[in-house]
Amino acid sequence: MNFHFNGEDAGQIVIGAFALSVPIAFSEESWHLAQTLPLGNMALVVLLSLAFIALFAYQSVFQSNIVRRLAVFWLRVIIAYVLTLAVVSVVLIALDKWPMWAEPVLAIKRTLLIAMPASMGAIIVDSFDKE
Repeated sequence: MNFHFNGEDAGQIVIGAFALSVPIAFSEESWHLAQTLPLGNMALVVLLSLAFIALFAYQSVFQSNIVRRLAVFWLRVIIAYVLTLAVVSVVLIALDKWPMWAEPVLAIKRTLLIAMPASMGAIIVDSFDKE
């Protein structure tokens, strides 16, 4: 399995995630939406995030050629999403809106909600340097 992922790729994902998470993380609406959204809807948000990352990576990063690189494809999607979650968490920590110790469910819901658009920014910027 030939897996090409380096610091430049990680940096692109982090920059893309940061670029789209910051404006949304500053929105009080997103904080409240995360409080009121049921867990079923949050699961749908995660599935949509992963589906759109996968679709974009398939079309753009891998140029529809994943037959012999299926594991690499899914690994890249997962890495992009995990890095996005980390970036969103750090942004929310900086804004004092990530109450992981006091209200962990709320912190996770805020992270997942804001990660939806941020993950798209992450994979789009990652695609600037083709696989």
